[in-house]
Formats: sequence, C-alpha cells, structure tokens
Amino acid sequence: MAMQILRDDCIDCGVCEPDCPSDAIFQGKVGYEIDPEACTECEGAFDKPKCVEECPISGCIVKL
Repeated sequence: MAMQILRDDCIDCGVCEPDCPSDAIFQGKVGYEIDPEACTECEGAFDKPKCVEECPISGCIVKL
C-alpha cells in the first residue's frame, strides 16, 4: 500500500517532502504528490508514516 495526499486539504507547505525516508513525495503540477511505487508507509523504520507525523493538517495524508 501507499500513502496519498488529499488535494482538497493540502496547504502545499512542503513539510512532508524532506522528511520522507523513501523520497516518495515530490512537487507535482498541482501540488505535492506521493509516488505509490516508492512509498513504503515507513514500515520497519517508524511507528507511523513520517509524512503523517509532520503534516500540520490532520487527516490530509491517508492510506490509498
């Protein structure tokens, strides 16, 4: 599985991008996106995904 950024909720602050250990988050044409092929949900590295922990908007980043 992978994480997904909900476009309607994202404020494009960019906090999530540098903290992604798998470099799955990138600036897309409309805003930040998560590459589902690269996203590991931080399994084995952290208790929960770093992007979810760092995002200032609760519920903005969810599992696909």
